[in-house]
Amino acid sequence: MNAPSDGPTAHQRQPSELALRVGSGLAMAVVALTTAWLGGPAFALLWTMAAILVLREWLTLVGLIGTARLICWIGGAVAIAVAGVIAEGAGTAAPQAWIAVAAGSAAAAAMAPSGLRLWAAIGVAYAAVVAIVPIELRSHAAHGLVAILWVFAVVWMTDIAAYFVGRAVGGPKLWPRISPKKTWSGFLGGVAGGTAAAVVLVWIAHRAFGTGWIGGWPLVGLTVIAAVASQGGDLFESALKRRFGAKDSSSLIPGHGGVMDRLDSFWAVCLLLLLPLYGGGLS
Repeated sequence: MNAPSDGPTAHQRQPSELALRVGSGLAMAVVALTTAWLGGPAFALLWTMAAILVLREWLTLVGLIGTARLICWIGGAVAIAVAGVIAEGAGTAAPQAWIAVAAGSAAAAAMAPSGLRLWAAIGVAYAAVVAIVPIELRSHAAHGLVAILWVFAVVWMTDIAAYFVGRAVGGPKLWPRISPKKTWSGFLGGVAGGTAAAVVLVWIAHRAFGTGWIGGWPLVGLTVIAAVASQGGDLFESALKRRFGAKDSSSLIPGHGGVMDRLDSFWAVCLLLLLPLYGGGLS
């Protein structure tokens, strides 16, 4: 006869990784959607803080520690915050925000150890994309909300569809040396799911609320490219972490790792939008 248990086992006490991932993801989605709806300073503050956290994780990942990391982080964070304020106040794409970022990159490079100066400078520019592009997209009075919701739809649904299609179908690996679990079926499923969700969202917004934004085949084409870029951002960070021998950028978010881990796909889509954003193609 088995002895009575003194309580739940360790496995029973610990929530599964999937449950943690789903719970954390839902909480982050609620915050992102709420601030997107509010717009203005609340939205700008969220993405500026996210970018500053991404910068710290980047600096840690590439090998900065101690006082050197702190000094570079503070310098870069100030530049990103200034750029965020400029972007939020402009009400449109603001190239001058990138002047602040360039200054922050130069300052970080000057303050970093000699072997890490380039990585520190790149980190400031990498993190700044997470702040400036979303803020500039959302600041457009006519279609800002639809544009940022489109980004969310592409990123979130590409990730979800890729995960479930990849698990269900399996098949050949996409890039086993960089990301052993990813498959071609998941990649194609992610592109299809992310594209369908984002295009339908914009179509509903246009039909129900009369919001004007890009439509037709230009929208479909941009969305397909964005869904591909979304998965490319994930692969890029996987390659970066392999380069520096890390599993996650940090352990800040339960089930997800760090902020940088959670926003790698979002970063890639934002980077993709830089050219059309400044070229007027998203107006």
